Amino acid sequence: MNKIKFVNLFIVSVIAILYVQCGSSKKTYKFTVEVAQENNKYQLGETLVADIETDDKRPVQKVVYDFQGITKEVKANEPFSIPLNDLLLGNHPVKATVFTEEGTFSSITEVTILNNAAPKVYSCKIEKSYPHNDKHFTQGLEFKNGFIYESTGRYGESKLLKKNLTTGETLKEHNLKKDYFAEGITIVDNKIHQLTWRKNIGFTYDLESLKPLGSFAYENSKQGWGICYDGKNTIYKSDGTTKIWMLDAETLKEKGAIQVTTNKSIKSRFNELEWVNGKIYANTWQKDGIAIINPQNGAIEGIINCKNLRNEVGVSASDKERVLNGIAYKQDTDQLYVTGKYWNKLFEIKVVE
Repeated sequence: MNKIKFVNLFIVSVIAILYVQCGSSKKTYKFTVEVAQENNKYQLGETLVADIETDDKRPVQKVVYDFQGITKEVKANEPFSIPLNDLLLGNHPVKATVFTEEGTFSSITEVTILNNAAPKVYSCKIEKSYPHNDKHFTQGLEFKNGFIYESTGRYGESKLLKKNLTTGETLKEHNLKKDYFAEGITIVDNKIHQLTWRKNIGFTYDLESLKPLGSFAYENSKQGWGICYDGKNTIYKSDGTTKIWMLDAETLKEKGAIQVTTNKSIKSRFNELEWVNGKIYANTWQKDGIAIINPQNGAIEGIINCKNLRNEVGVSASDKERVLNGIAYKQDTDQLYVTGKYWNKLFEIKVVE
């Protein structure tokens, strides 16, 4: 064996020995994170209590817990506790990191936080009705400057429309390419943002001319369903899951999400969205109700029962296609407008408790 080969073999052998020694000296510290509540379910206002459980007898220096961006250090034999007051609802991880002489080790468990009150139930009183084109598969509805703006879906039929409220007449329209299925719309200043369903892309238009101005891509959200704007700096976007995503109104980049819950479970399939007096009003796909959602934590605070509108347009309960979808709000006069897919009427309604 020559000198160079011997030196290389010696170096490799030393590295292998050090690797084995280091690997054997740092043993995994196995533990679980346990919470006090049965089924890991809590309600808003309760206190989350968590602790670690392990059969390992080695000493622990400290434990650091992370929950919804809150970090708290406790002693090894102390539990972690936090009041669930001003936090997000839904499913969230509780992460515990154990510090020992041999290193740090982490474990995660998931808890569910539900609202602490059942949604209030409201009825839907018809104030006025207007003609609506029953050839339009309504996906989004907005009111601006005295006009109704509407997004209609279906492959090969998707459009962005500017309409006369009183007559239902289409004043301007933009047709999407046949491989796009249009979804919800919202208006930010002099621009309209329109979602598409499964193409991971949305489009931006000039409010007056409906001329395309550009596009934007989705990020962690899966699809495009409903969208609304809070009038300040946040756009809310649903994707059919339990989440409603928050987008920066200027960049259209995702900056977080809320999960929508009642006092009993986490909900999904929110379609058309509208911002009304600080709340998100949301159609649920194939349901006759409009959910009133708190955007701060995701709680469904109310349900507007709109079953009576089906009778007005002659749609049976078994019809799963011609369903309620489309909410527009006229802020200066506090007027609320709703319609549905292929409905022949658009309604001004009043919400009655």
